[in-house]
Amino acid sequence: MSNQNDQTEKLSDNERLKRESNFLRGTLSADIENDLTGGFRGDNFQLIRFHGMYQQDDRDIRAERAKQKLEPLHNLMLRARLPGGVITPAQWLAVDEFAEQDTIYGSIRLTTRQTFQYHGILKRNIKKAHKVLHRVGMDSIATAADMNRNVLCTSNPIESEVHQQAFEWAKKISEYFLPRTNGYAEVWLDGEKTEAIEQEPILSETYLPRKFKTTVVIPPLNDIDVHANDLNFVAIAEQGKLIGFNVLVGGGLAMTHGDTATFPRKADDFGFIPVASTMEVAEAVITTQRDWGNRSNRKNAKTKYTLERVGVETFKQEVEKRAGVTFAPSKPYEFTERGDRIGWVEGIDGKHHLTLFIENGRILDFPGKPLKTGCCEIAKIHQGDFRITANQNLIVAGVPADQKQKIEDIARAHGLISDELSAQRVDSMACVALPTCPLAMAEAERMLPDAVTELEVILAKHGIADESIIFRVTGCPNGCGRAMLAEIGLVGKGPGKYNLHIGGNRNGTRIPKMYRENISDEQIMQELDTLIGRWAKERNADESFGDFVIRVGVVAAVLDSARDFYV
Repeated sequence: MSNQNDQTEKLSDNERLKRESNFLRGTLSADIENDLTGGFRGDNFQLIRFHGMYQQDDRDIRAERAKQKLEPLHNLMLRARLPGGVITPAQWLAVDEFAEQDTIYGSIRLTTRQTFQYHGILKRNIKKAHKVLHRVGMDSIATAADMNRNVLCTSNPIESEVHQQAFEWAKKISEYFLPRTNGYAEVWLDGEKTEAIEQEPILSETYLPRKFKTTVVIPPLNDIDVHANDLNFVAIAEQGKLIGFNVLVGGGLAMTHGDTATFPRKADDFGFIPVASTMEVAEAVITTQRDWGNRSNRKNAKTKYTLERVGVETFKQEVEKRAGVTFAPSKPYEFTERGDRIGWVEGIDGKHHLTLFIENGRILDFPGKPLKTGCCEIAKIHQGDFRITANQNLIVAGVPADQKQKIEDIARAHGLISDELSAQRVDSMACVALPTCPLAMAEAERMLPDAVTELEVILAKHGIADESIIFRVTGCPNGCGRAMLAEIGLVGKGPGKYNLHIGGNRNGTRIPKMYRENISDEQIMQELDTLIGRWAKERNADESFGDFVIRVGVVAAVLDSARDFYV
């Protein structure tokens, strides 16, 4: 087997953990029964991630609990596997019931990975969570850790036939690259213990070097942000039929503050393949990264760094060799938008689709806006499906004409539709961050609504209230809110402090550059007031904010991240 991973450094401890885990079982079964602590111990703290969970605590009350000599309020975040974001009304009702009855916060959080996650599951309820999902045909396998994570697919329901074909590929890819171990069923579903010697023929007994993200995207909509992902299949259709994919490899947005060896990176275009070669190419990319990825330094373990180390052409040739294919030149395509089309649209099949804007993806009954109840009421009568988007919104898809008004009335009555929604609010997004994410350095979800309001005021002040800028906030540099593909991206640096990046573009094909480092919310808005004022006065016709700041030299364009992201 070819191997370009010839580092002589000591393997990271995560490699030991995976190797010794007995195919992801560890001592999880015993740990679940330990009621002396609300958390998981030793290797199990990391191992639960392979089963789609992260251990968290409420950081708002951590200090107070410490004063009382109590351990942090340990609880779990569980992220479901939901290829393409498609979920049935029956599944939605089951998900809602568990959130209401068995989580601390009672909410459902729609994520940028086109799925939902629970926050605040106490250890005593975690097996119930998995059993509830299993009962309605879902699971949380491989939605975190060193796996091929939830596979994204363009949510656009208008081109229904092409979407269905693309969605089927997203499901196939998700299923094919799941771990083969029976550990998940044994630990969480009380499944029978296997007596056979297990193998992981694709992922290997130590799984992938790092997380791996795959998408299927249908131009002209780049709603899943291809350049944030390791492997992307760009659908090419002719006469309404899917004929193949352009394959993009090596995107990723995470970085580490102060470490210039880490950086966000766009994916490289390897070329076109016919539909029949899809799975072979997917397996070749994943296994090449499996064998060549850095298993010593996890900060440099993602596919993007493997391409930088061995060279794009070398990696591509290995993929061709393993897949038994030769990439043809890419077929022409263009991304013209990436936001969700809020409101009603009609598909080519005559069905109607309602996209509901869910700020921050947080579905909960807020004062005067009982969003969670509204979604349940729709689910009780809806005959189609729901689609969670990669922009944290919810599509009520496949609505017959005679159901439209009834569903709209429910949505309006519960605050799920607002005629006052600005373009700027629709084009803004944040990760969860505080108080639950242990990696968060600054606020994101909780600061976004007020930050957008301030941006709306600035836009109105300069006479462009109806326009918008792609604006995203992440509480740390790990990239969950995809700020490194925004026109304005804020990356948390510390309490109330952010790095301000500008210069991305509207279609998601350019990485923004840092403009100001470690500044406060107030300073950010002062900077943006000045820049937006210039944009309003000096821009060319139809010139976006990100393109403007590049053209007039406020920042330089990031053309090669390894070379010019930090200079």
